[in-house]
Amino acid sequence: MDRKQQIQYSYHALGGNMANFYDGLITYSTPIGKIMNQIMWGFDEATTSKWINYALSGIPEHFSGKLLEVPVGTGVLTMPLYKTLPDADITCLDYSADMMANAQKRADLMQISNIAFHQGDVGNLPFPDESFDIVLSLNGFHAFPDKNKAFAETYRVLKKGGMFCGCFYIQGEKQRTDLSVKYLLVPNKAFTPPFDTKQSLQMRLENMYSHVKFTSVYAEGIFKCRK
Repeated sequence: MDRKQQIQYSYHALGGNMANFYDGLITYSTPIGKIMNQIMWGFDEATTSKWINYALSGIPEHFSGKLLEVPVGTGVLTMPLYKTLPDADITCLDYSADMMANAQKRADLMQISNIAFHQGDVGNLPFPDESFDIVLSLNGFHAFPDKNKAFAETYRVLKKGGMFCGCFYIQGEKQRTDLSVKYLLVPNKAFTPPFDTKQSLQMRLENMYSHVKFTSVYAEGIFKCRK
């Protein structure tokens, strides 16, 4: 079983015991999650797999350096990946203690011991400059209230030559997603405006990083940036 297959298997295996609405939606692994994913994002199973694989592609197989994930959320996307990286030094941070508790529970269930969990604010990361070889952020920036601070802090803690990678919502690429964000996710404080467009995000990243690979899958902006 290759890494991609391992990760996909773990989504469904863990989802049966721990899946909440968010996990089922983001991994396309529960009946209600599939329906809402199609309505809100326009994804099917193949498209969901595509954006997840793109978003995680900045982390090489057999990675053994220092990695920061912010925010970790429930860990549904990354704990299966971290299971394949026993030699990495992984730090997971989230502002929400409840979300992080779910991630810790997943790590325990999967017997992953090389992760340190911290509650904290992405706008004021509790780490020295140039601490990490990789900074990963999956579907977090569209929720952060101060995006400029979040971009500055993730840049600050990344080593020279390190990789900033991940994904988040971009405005103007999928009408149904834009409407879902405006009328559902923003009022419920799950997402916080303002939001980048495809063009503004690419420009922002290119102004900060020496080398940027950027793509999108519908309303998901996906990036790999070398500092």
